[in-house]
Amino acid sequence: MKFTELGLSENILKAINRSGFEEATPIQAETIPLVLKGEDVIGQAQTGTGKTAAFGLPILNKIDTKKNEIQAVIVSPTRELAIQTQEELYRLGRDEHAKVQVVYGGADIRRQINSLKKAPQILVGTPGRLLDHIRRRTVKLDSVNVMVLDEADEMLDMGFVEDIESIIKAVPEKRQTLLFSATMPPAILKIGEKFMHKPSVVKIKAKELTTDLVDQYYVRSRDFEKFDVMTRILDVQAPELTIVFGRTKRRVDELSKGLEARGYNAKGIHGDLSQQRRMSILKQFKAGKLDILVATDVAARGLDISGVTHVYNYDIPQDPESYVHRIGRTGRAGHHGVSVTFVTPNEMDYLRVIEKLTKKRMSNLKPPTEQEAFNGQITSAIDDIDDLVKKTDNKKFEKQTSELLEKYDVQDLVAALLNEMTTANEVPVKITPERPLPRHKKASSNHHDRNRRNKGGYQRRDNKSGNYKNSNGRKPKKDQNRDKFNRDNKKKRKFTIRTKEG
Repeated sequence: MKFTELGLSENILKAINRSGFEEATPIQAETIPLVLKGEDVIGQAQTGTGKTAAFGLPILNKIDTKKNEIQAVIVSPTRELAIQTQEELYRLGRDEHAKVQVVYGGADIRRQINSLKKAPQILVGTPGRLLDHIRRRTVKLDSVNVMVLDEADEMLDMGFVEDIESIIKAVPEKRQTLLFSATMPPAILKIGEKFMHKPSVVKIKAKELTTDLVDQYYVRSRDFEKFDVMTRILDVQAPELTIVFGRTKRRVDELSKGLEARGYNAKGIHGDLSQQRRMSILKQFKAGKLDILVATDVAARGLDISGVTHVYNYDIPQDPESYVHRIGRTGRAGHHGVSVTFVTPNEMDYLRVIEKLTKKRMSNLKPPTEQEAFNGQITSAIDDIDDLVKKTDNKKFEKQTSELLEKYDVQDLVAALLNEMTTANEVPVKITPERPLPRHKKASSNHHDRNRRNKGGYQRRDNKSGNYKNSNGRKPKKDQNRDKFNRDNKKKRKFTIRTKEG
């Protein structure tokens, strides 16, 4: 559906055209008309489906820019997502002269208070800092007529449910409420029932969760082999802009340092870094000054970075929904993308669960050989040399080049340069191994029958002893037989010892 068919104002359509968008995504096409009508909406949508514009465009269309008061408030789970939402709304509302401000923790609250005195029409913020401003009475929400809860499931996972309820209570009851979430757990629906008025539910079908523009691969590899395999794939695929996902903060630190040691232009972000440091790294990545961004799921949640060509899941996510969020960073705006997921043999069950959710089978990618990786390095090095030659002023080094050419053969000089540019991948890197995700245990009928034959219910493991017991507290039959055998043997040993002593 074209944006021109959605009932948006001319100024909003100008901003959309300037951004290069023509057709609305499914979530936008279904949500925007409902929001313009004033209905409450619950939208289930993954990151990368354009949900910020789905609620942002109709909000910009409805606000009165002549009034210096907050008319819409948007609650985001993380600082990065809040900042990104503010930037996108500012860009889209520039022709309308809309004032959009963001507030989040970790920043100077006094500076935020001074900015709030300018009375923005749209306020974006994280739950904790928004609530802080409400309690300080540095924000006036009496005129709010639209409230948005963005990434609601993420906010609940982070323990913000009480903060969210407090913020909702500070906003007028007569308002429009929009709730967006990747999943719909009972807690989300409970918020909908409690604080929303007959909401319309917009749900993107599972077949639309991942785009056909992303080629999805998996690589079976043991944990200690992953890093070397990944760098070989990087050398062969030669991605332009890449995100590597690690499960833990330690993993992100080790991966980013390891990649740097091997000559890759990489940096990592996670929750322990200062806000200034994280924003600096993200700015470099968005500007194309950084080739590889290594991140945890939380740090990368909600990031909207155009031009990402490849996503590497160094660790398979435990939550299948996180996989959809991860690969949603690539294959955007009609561009082709690639995702590669590394899986240990014990984690194949998780891969199948992800495939079931996305309804798309991943292709098995065979790791490149050392020779194939070396060929990839050479190709990249030659491209870099081409760029260097174009940038170099030959006259500046005329004397030195003549001396070197008299001393060495041209082929030897070129070989030395190529060797210098490709030996970084020989640097040994050690990544601390982590336990694979636990196996999924499927309860089959045979499993139940086997437990029933114990005549004591189902088996569970005792946390203290480590032994298995039936649900009624008795040990399984095979363990009872083993204990009886041990007792009998013990009696025999005691009897034999007494006989010898006699």
